[in-house]
Amino acid sequence: MSHEDQSPATPFYQAILPVFVLVLLVGYGLIIRPLAFDQTAMPLELIFILAAAFMVSQLLLTGHKWANIQDSIVAKFQKAIPAFMILFCIGLVIASWIVCGTVPMLVYWGLRIVEPQYLYLLAFLAPIVFSMLTGTSWGSVGTIGVVLIGIATALDANLGITAGAIIGGAYFGDKLSPLSDTTNLAALAAEVDLHDHIRSMLWSTVPSALMAGGIYFWMGAVYPPTVKGGELQSLAPILNGLSSIFNFSWFLLLPAVIVLAGSLWRMPSVPVLISSVLVASLLAVVCQGFTVTDVMASLHQGFDTEMVTWAGEIPEPISVLLNRGGLYALSEPIIIAFMVFIFIGAMDHIAALPTVVKRMTTSLRSPASTVIAALGATALTNALTSNQFATSFIIGDAFKSKFDDQLVPRPVLSRSLEDTGTMLESIVPWHTSAVYMVATLGVPLAEYWHWQLLSLCNFGVAILLAITGIGCFYGTTSKTSGH
Repeated sequence: MSHEDQSPATPFYQAILPVFVLVLLVGYGLIIRPLAFDQTAMPLELIFILAAAFMVSQLLLTGHKWANIQDSIVAKFQKAIPAFMILFCIGLVIASWIVCGTVPMLVYWGLRIVEPQYLYLLAFLAPIVFSMLTGTSWGSVGTIGVVLIGIATALDANLGITAGAIIGGAYFGDKLSPLSDTTNLAALAAEVDLHDHIRSMLWSTVPSALMAGGIYFWMGAVYPPTVKGGELQSLAPILNGLSSIFNFSWFLLLPAVIVLAGSLWRMPSVPVLISSVLVASLLAVVCQGFTVTDVMASLHQGFDTEMVTWAGEIPEPISVLLNRGGLYALSEPIIIAFMVFIFIGAMDHIAALPTVVKRMTTSLRSPASTVIAALGATALTNALTSNQFATSFIIGDAFKSKFDDQLVPRPVLSRSLEDTGTMLESIVPWHTSAVYMVATLGVPLAEYWHWQLLSLCNFGVAILLAITGIGCFYGTTSKTSGH
């Protein structure tokens, strides 16, 4: 990167000052205000607007021209446009898959196979399917997770184990789904191809999932839930409701098959997603009887069960399950990403983050220590910001050049952003994700965090891979290597 008014070397104090200001804003806005003053947390968007305002003011006061600062910010946005397009497409995919019946049918099939002795394993596997197909861990927990907790209560099962399994499964699917916002943003932050990023995560996520799944299976066999009379009756209203709204058939798998095939064949993401949306929209009209107006409304603002006029009264759990998606569904992460890019783009003008990282990582002499440092920095940043979107951009920008210097492929960096970032969210008490999980499932964090085995295993596996070099492809110069 070069600009007309950029000095050859940025003084360290100029590079560290905006980072220090950001840390102060995060500490005050997200920690001190809610914990010490019992006030609402400061919106993350506002935090980055203030940080960006400070950064730009510092640049102007030190003699940099606004036109060149703006060019640096715009250059950052140019790299983000493909990811923004995917994020908008994801909202359309979720809405179209619901209105055509794909998601309801898969949930229906999953609920019909419940067996008490396999409850913990099912609580882990069912959210995996939902999150893989929709890309949302919160949506998975808030729908199929709520149902599974209800079953566990009826079966007198251990709610801590069940909740840990549900959350772990939801994050597995969210982490590896090409529709996930955190997955797309982590790839963007490290500037790697989405499919290379997902393949890299397989090295840490799949072994962790196998270990977690094995333990859940063992727990169901050794400590099976106590079956109560009529324990599965709570499913009847949901199953009957879904079947009364939608006509299920194998054709409804086509939208999912299109996305999965596109991912396997490494086809461009946006055309694949749009193709899936078009097919799903056609199926909604042909197979489900929705009007073109209903489909357009779903794509615009998300599916709404109020448009179902033929099924009578719809149970609330079904509305929670189905009312989602649409063009604006991911507006919050998009806006946050927009604000973060302004801040990071301004910092790029003087290469501030690389300067700070270079000074603070001079003692990192090996690829393994570099990867472990990235894992630690990601965990700390996500814990402070309660936001994986911001974490991915901050740590990704800070460590890209260091990974390149150490000949560590960029997909290892993008993987690290999720191994201790995305996977940390549900077990940090003050994190917004943990607060959501506790409120949604009704299980205290103290009861489930040690049973959220996917994340706990993933932390250890990620560090082990860094130390041994397995799946890290040290010495590879290509930024897209690692598969």
